[in-house]
Amino acid sequence: MAESLRQGARRRALAVVLTLLALQLGQLVAPAWACGCGAMVPGDARRVAVGREESVVRWDGTREQVVMRLTVDGDAERVAWIMPVPGRATVRLGDPALFDELHDVTAPVHRTRHHFWPQDGDWPLVAGDGAAGAPPPPGAGPPVGVVGRQRLGPFEVARLTATDPAALDGWLDANGFALPPRLAAALRPYVDRRWEYVAVKLTPRTGGTALTGALDPLHLTFRTDEPVYPMRLSRLATTPQSLGLYVLAAHRMEPASRIGGERPRVTYAGRVTARTGPLAELAAGAPFLTAIGQEFPSPERISGDHVLRRAAADDTFRQVIHEDRLRTLAGVPLWLLTVTTALAAAIAAAAVFAVRRTRPRLPGVPRPPAPTG
Repeated sequence: MAESLRQGARRRALAVVLTLLALQLGQLVAPAWACGCGAMVPGDARRVAVGREESVVRWDGTREQVVMRLTVDGDAERVAWIMPVPGRATVRLGDPALFDELHDVTAPVHRTRHHFWPQDGDWPLVAGDGAAGAPPPPGAGPPVGVVGRQRLGPFEVARLTATDPAALDGWLDANGFALPPRLAAALRPYVDRRWEYVAVKLTPRTGGTALTGALDPLHLTFRTDEPVYPMRLSRLATTPQSLGLYVLAAHRMEPASRIGGERPRVTYAGRVTARTGPLAELAAGAPFLTAIGQEFPSPERISGDHVLRRAAADDTFRQVIHEDRLRTLAGVPLWLLTVTTALAAAIAAAAVFAVRRTRPRLPGVPRPPAPTG
């Protein structure tokens, strides 16, 4: 019995050590958010990274709208950002409140779930100090044509056409930004399909300040035969990528394939009920909201763009996070009260039985003799 208890204690201690080690490794190899719909190029030898990208795709059957907000980090003061689009795009600033509303609508529901017998973390199975780490998402012509230019907040936007990646490289270079050779090769499939490009130059509002933090959202609108979220350029990433995408359409939507990543998972599906605000405005005519997440452990395996299609049914879904709690009575675990009561009853019954067995028998009273005659 003692040896069994010691082995159980060793197993629990090993589990705690492995858990802490996994948490530490998770912090070291935490994946970056996929900048799937574009590529960022710093304007000098400095560094820039997309810490998070949130995108909304709105599809009404013929026209697609993409609203995206990037959170960047690094020491670069100027950055070029290239996004391929299947058709002629218009660009404007988006409303940051849109993403706040989306977070509220798609947030998981927290529910309490009680259990009778103790689990890890409950007395007497407490391991460690109870602290836990939380892990915590879319023709012929000149080689390059400039369709238009505009200034939107910190963005200088140029809408481009290109028939040659090298020519696009030259345009960026002439504007002070060098396009890495690997990115030029990755753009070839878009050039072959006659897509167009939105080239964005980002500069901080005050000179001499590095671009960092959440940027103003950009709102792009273009016509396309099918809803698509460009992902091909994410194959250039050197670290695991995560995709978080909101899709607004008439029905529940889903990616047509994995495109080299893990299976896409739906984190929310349901109709938009908001009557006012940026979400209600964007959802007009496309009232079904689907939130999709996907992991790309090996970005180099990304084989194309996400083509979105209607799901088999408009089933609704919302994540539920259960908070397990031990059932108690007046602060005492109910299982302990039950076990204690049963044990006390068993002891009392055994005592009564023992008393009855040891009690001396009284001699019997002799019967009177039967009458004769």
